[in-house]
This record gives sequence, structure tokens and C-alpha cells, in this order.
Amino acid sequence: MHTGKIKKLVRERGFGFISDTDGREVFFHQSSLVDAKFEDLSEDQAIEFEIEKSPKGPRAIDIKISATK
Repeated sequence: MHTGKIKKLVRERGFGFISDTDGREVFFHQSSLVDAKFEDLSEDQAIEFEIEKSPKGPRAIDIKISATK
């Protein structure tokens, strides 16, 4: 499980980018959220997630709001 923070949200298109603790930026889509609503997310929010390979590069999946801040 990776940890990071939401770096940017593109609300009108339903996706965003996560800043991983190792410094890389990872794409995510709202369909990858677990027990959270895209509308309730905010930039700089702590999250936990897994990473999968996609044709366009790494993508975050199984995204959960982190219990720790």
C-alpha cells in the first residue's frame, strides 16, 4: 500500500493526480475510489492506494482516504 497526498483535482473531468511519498506523480480516476466520493476530496488530502501499470503509465487504484493526517 502506497501513501501520498492529492496534488491536483480536475473536477469537471473526474480525475486527478497524487503526489506519492517517493516523489512521483500518479494519475487516478474517480472510479478507483473506495468508500469515498470524488466530490468530497480536496487537494493536499492524505490517501492510501495501490499502483497498477497502464498503457499511459502508472495509475492509482483502490484509493482510500488515510486515517492519519
